[in-house]
Amino acid sequence: MDNINQSKKFQVLGAATGINFLAGILYIWSVISKSLISQLSWSSKEASLPYTISTVFFVIAMVIFGKLQDAKGPRLTATIGSILMGLGLILSGITTSPTVMILTFGIIAGSGIGIINVSTTPPSVKWFPPDKKGLITGIVVAGVGFSSIFYSPIANYLLDTVGISKTFIYIGTGALVLSILLAQILKNPPAGYAFKEQNKFKTTKVNIGNSSMNSTWREMLKTKTFYKLWIMLAFSSSAGLMIIGHISNIAKIQVNWDNGFLLVIFLAIFNTLGRILGGSISDKLGRVNLMRIIFILQGLNMFFFSKYLNIGLIATGVAIAGLCYGAGFSVFPATVSDLYGIKNFGINYGLMFTSWGLGGVIGPMTGAIILDSTNSYNIAYIVAFILLVISTVITFTFKSPTEISEPNLIKENI
Repeated sequence: MDNINQSKKFQVLGAATGINFLAGILYIWSVISKSLISQLSWSSKEASLPYTISTVFFVIAMVIFGKLQDAKGPRLTATIGSILMGLGLILSGITTSPTVMILTFGIIAGSGIGIINVSTTPPSVKWFPPDKKGLITGIVVAGVGFSSIFYSPIANYLLDTVGISKTFIYIGTGALVLSILLAQILKNPPAGYAFKEQNKFKTTKVNIGNSSMNSTWREMLKTKTFYKLWIMLAFSSSAGLMIIGHISNIAKIQVNWDNGFLLVIFLAIFNTLGRILGGSISDKLGRVNLMRIIFILQGLNMFFFSKYLNIGLIATGVAIAGLCYGAGFSVFPATVSDLYGIKNFGINYGLMFTSWGLGGVIGPMTGAIILDSTNSYNIAYIVAFILLVISTVITFTFKSPTEISEPNLIKENI
């Protein structure tokens, strides 16, 4: 039985990472957006809206289906998410209307991707010891970051050869079939499952779901720490989401380079690296310490981004943006698990990530609105810098550098 469980946990981890890989279409929106503008004559704002709305429904779906995932398991919810994601992409291929694409990509596909996200991390974390939370979370979410390396050149080729409509249809069909198949592998550990928690001194057994820190979502919302984390995630993610949503256009405007899709690949590499390193480093360094480093580095990057006036400099800025964004995307889920337990991780994780939805509105739309009114992203970079300064300041309000890793320190009600 132990050998079966050992094999199963890696199957679940692999399937979860694979589904997230397929769901990474959201992270090449700058390539798609550029084609919507050039091929369909959409404005920058019109081309940003489906992406922005998708981030909103991403988190709405996470909240709704996170609770269902906790109750019914990840296989059902991941299958639903896969269907919605694939269907939304395919339907996006049969419309040229900005309004209709808000429905097809923004609402349908965005909801599906959100459901997939909340269906992959919780079961993976439950199969592994607590001291591996950050690492496992990082591996699972790295699938999303790595997918851009695949999607970006494929999408760029399809957009140039068959056009925007067939690109949506082809990618949507492939993602639909493969993600449904992978969803069938996802499952939570069996009742009574225990794993060996290794350390240099001894080997102990830790039972899943027995922690007294398994907070309900209502209990979580009564803690001050939840709201600190919520604001930090919203403000810090907006910078990365703005770069992700606009980098192809930024390359064209800032350095007059038409091969911005290559920067999407570059960003994806560092986004993936950040997700893996962020999770594993935070296991050792502490969640709040790593968050502070991320916010300071990303803030400086945004402050100087308008000065990146050649391909080398802008590539460096993209690398830093991807690294910091990716690290944040792994450290926050691990933090939720640390603080509030894994029994209700689906709903708790979903509620925390409503802030990412706000970041998805602030970042891309700030960039689009400022670009349409000033023909430049410079003011948008400064807005992102200010939000990251605020996030950094909040990290100094915790009682100690290890507070985020110690659930017993945050059980104070508001």
